[in-house]
Amino acid sequence: MTGDAASISLVNGREIDLLSVYDRGLLYGDGLFETIAVRKAQPCFWDRHMARLTAGAGRLGITSPETGLLLAEVRRLLKNRDQAVLKIIITRGAGGRGYQASESLQPTRIVQVFPWRDYPERYATDGIRARICNLRLGNNPALAGIKHLNRLEQVLARQEWNDPGILEGLMMDAGGYLVEGTMSNLFLVRDRTLITPDLSGCGVAGIMRGIILDLASQRNIASSIRMCSLDDLKEADEVFITNSLIGIWPVRQIEDWQYQPNNLSKKLLDMVHNATDHDFEEHAG
Repeated sequence: MTGDAASISLVNGREIDLLSVYDRGLLYGDGLFETIAVRKAQPCFWDRHMARLTAGAGRLGITSPETGLLLAEVRRLLKNRDQAVLKIIITRGAGGRGYQASESLQPTRIVQVFPWRDYPERYATDGIRARICNLRLGNNPALAGIKHLNRLEQVLARQEWNDPGILEGLMMDAGGYLVEGTMSNLFLVRDRTLITPDLSGCGVAGIMRGIILDLASQRNIASSIRMCSLDDLKEADEVFITNSLIGIWPVRQIEDWQYQPNNLSKKLLDMVHNATDHDFEEHAG
């Protein structure tokens, strides 16, 4: 086997890291994936991730593996792992040439576990620096929201900078409206209202984004999903980014604009920690 000795992969249940050169995930990006935080050998927010995976597979016309099968393979890999990063990839399968897929293809499922990356605590407490990316996201409502394997836009956007002090790049669509970060979802706070960009045209509907919107609704925090311009960003009282691995990172600077992490982002950070603990208690064992 090749790769990081601390990383393990299962391909269709077998402990290998080899994939057919005819797999449509490799040839066309024909598939989708989930990236999941692991705590105390348990995948966090498993039900939410599986719901998104199943919905995405349905939109792509790919048969989604049974959740029970995936969970059994996940538990097999997570033995003796306290914290880790779990990745699940589903492709349409291997075979044939050309864009038209045979109806007889069997989906390929890949389950991988990687070492957990510890980020400095100051990212969550003091905030991070970000930038505006030059590359624009193409609008495609048919793919909007799902975490498909076509990530070239994010790859190219991330190549725009090498400054280690800048941890994220914010991406806009072709119309100049903010969508998301290269690896995260975006939230603004203005006049105590939580605002996040509309993702009906492009972008990934992140698990943590959904959790935060649900928490806001439960706690009667005003929220809005709408088109967001650079002017909205400039005028925001607070800005933060989210994903399943980092949770919430406040943003203290974007280009020349300065922000101060305040009550709402800190309050939401505490809520997310509590939600993670509750989810763990429900699914542990």
